[in-house]
Amino acid sequence: MQKFVKYYRVSTRSQGQSGLGIEAQQRDVQLYLDNYLNEEHEVIATYTEIDSGSKENRIELSKAIECCKKHNAKLIVSKVDRLSRDLHQLSGFMKDKKLEFRVASLPNADKPMLYLYGMMAEMERDFISKRTKDALASAKAKSVELSLIKKLGMMQLRKIQMIEQRL
Repeated sequence: MQKFVKYYRVSTRSQGQSGLGIEAQQRDVQLYLDNYLNEEHEVIATYTEIDSGSKENRIELSKAIECCKKHNAKLIVSKVDRLSRDLHQLSGFMKDKKLEFRVASLPNADKPMLYLYGMMAEMERDFISKRTKDALASAKAKSVELSLIKKLGMMQLRKIQMIEQRL
């Protein structure tokens, strides 16, 4: 009988509170367990975490891995990026002889496929970071513009902008 430890992760508290991200992961994992195993299985533990996939030290993930090793169980996640958005960390998991894991959305994935998906997860992490930084810079710029409007008045600000355009 195969033993499994389920691991679910969302990045933000609001995702955790809504439950939608967790529910989708639970559905994917259950579909895998119900449809892709050729033998009986037992889920011995479930760990859920609200934390960034780019962090290396996640408490619940560490507990899940420890549980897998202790009980000779396989870790199961819904997607590669739920396990990690860091290729180096993912590679470490794949090289760990005492840890076996499955990805529910990639039931027949081999190591090269997992590396590819890991690279894409890391690339997406970088895109998310850039979008966040850009949005914060834009919000900061708008805030500065609003404070100038309050200080100078709208008419003065328009005059300054017209002069800047001529230069």
